[in-house]
Amino acid sequence: MKSTRHVVALAGVLAALVAMPATAQEASFHHIHITASSPTEGVRWYVRHLDCEPVADRPDTADCGNAELTFMVQPTLGSTQGTGVNHISFSYPDLPAKMAELEAVGVRGSGVRLQRFPDGSTWRDVPGLYKLGYIFDPWGTRIQMVEDHDTLGFHHVQLSAEDPDATLAWYRDVLGGEPASLRGQMDALRFGDVWVLVSEHELGVPASTVGRAIDHIAFVVEDLDAAAAAMAEFDVVFEQEPSVPANARTQVQRALLVAPDSVRLEVVETGWAGLETDRPAEVATADLEPYDVPRTPWGEPDFQGVWTGNSAHGIPLERPEELEDIESLTPEEAEARRERGTLGSIWGYEREWRDTTLGYVKTAPSRQVAMVVDPPDGRIPPLTAAAQARLASRVDTSGVGRIADGPEDLSLFVRCITRGLPGLMMPSIYNNGLQIVQGPGFVAIQKEMIHETRMIPTEPRPAPGPGLSSWLGIPQGRWEGDTLVVETTNFNGRAPYRGSTENLRLTERFTRLGPTVLEYQFTVDDPATWTRPWTAMFRYDKDDEQYELVEYACHEGNYGMTNILSGARAREQAEEGGQ
Repeated sequence: MKSTRHVVALAGVLAALVAMPATAQEASFHHIHITASSPTEGVRWYVRHLDCEPVADRPDTADCGNAELTFMVQPTLGSTQGTGVNHISFSYPDLPAKMAELEAVGVRGSGVRLQRFPDGSTWRDVPGLYKLGYIFDPWGTRIQMVEDHDTLGFHHVQLSAEDPDATLAWYRDVLGGEPASLRGQMDALRFGDVWVLVSEHELGVPASTVGRAIDHIAFVVEDLDAAAAAMAEFDVVFEQEPSVPANARTQVQRALLVAPDSVRLEVVETGWAGLETDRPAEVATADLEPYDVPRTPWGEPDFQGVWTGNSAHGIPLERPEELEDIESLTPEEAEARRERGTLGSIWGYEREWRDTTLGYVKTAPSRQVAMVVDPPDGRIPPLTAAAQARLASRVDTSGVGRIADGPEDLSLFVRCITRGLPGLMMPSIYNNGLQIVQGPGFVAIQKEMIHETRMIPTEPRPAPGPGLSSWLGIPQGRWEGDTLVVETTNFNGRAPYRGSTENLRLTERFTRLGPTVLEYQFTVDDPATWTRPWTAMFRYDKDDEQYELVEYACHEGNYGMTNILSGARAREQAEEGGQ
């Protein structure tokens, strides 16, 4: 936004820009490159919420009218804010209606995060300009929503610069944009129907866009060699000289260069259709060679080390009905499922805080359709009549929709006591580390989530009496060849798994299939709950080099519990005062 003094001087700035020489070729705006973990989920989000269209044969790209959005898988360093690309923008004929629509979507999972103004509103009317508001996509891209009837759809790219006028001049010199004024309020360049705007960065030089939510913006020219030669006259620094990338979908060139204010630019030739995504390969069980499991000094199979369940995150326990006849997912489907699971698990966290974010984890997402392998249909057997009645009368301890009188009214997970068995072994959004330490006659299994350690004897001992029980039951291990089998009984029934009782018998099987692959299988047998036993399976991956179990402090200082209960008392007082 310009002050009155800046508006008066605008004509002189535009005249100077027009007088500047153009490049050998005029460039057109082409696309925005967004770091989105799962390209197909990125496309899905922008199609659903911002009216873009998928591009045929390019599952990583959405056509948003005046520009394309291309999504890439790579680690991210955070959102667009603070970088040389502050935001991108979309225009709609009725902004208040659009913002109300997006607000109704909500933030959870693959939802929409709104940036509210100090008064709580989601949009405001800027006199002489247009109505505007701000949202974020799930991957940290800041998006300005505007109501500009002259340019609907993809509207502009907002750069952030130490010297806005010099930055505009550079883009005019190097890429040939048309000097223009956005409603007499902001000096800008036009590349076709796309505006390029520049505001002053308040903190000096902006941070680099490389590795951020918007990694770079791209322009297209007819002849990249000729354009590059002309750019060299302006001392352009090429990060990557014009060439055809090995994984390009078409045989046309692209170049990467450094623009002012730490912005990475990509310049491509006409016919550019993006890059094929490089993905880590999943190690399929069928591909594993026969494996001689290493031995401990005392001769038992050696399972020691740090393992993670990150690759299994996203596998549903039961087979979805729509995947009844599918043996395994495609890599793209597995990638999208993982991203949906990551986003849906802890919606308030930026993606760089999520352990299972694609691009951070070295292993590919599992293509396994479901965890349940017996019954063969992948579905958990029906509950008994007694279990149905028991669960129907169960008291809700989720803490959602009810006021807690005390800590015992909340779930064991909220109280940081336990996830129970086999729940604590299951992969989740984060803290999927599993460390195994062995000694003669014992195996210790420590799970990162809620810092629980299981001590499992592997030599026979007397069966526990009926009066002895614990949260995680009483385990007894044994070796069957190279497989560790753990039978656990005598649960106290206070940490039920999907409605199980203290009569639960849990049988776990740990089998090392390769140097980095540990198969985990568990069988649940509780006649008081299910009409027959059932078995599930997933795999852990060894990661001693990168992964380290860290302290799981849960409610640090127990502030969480204090705040939950003080909030409950405040609600009670408010309700009493309203009567």
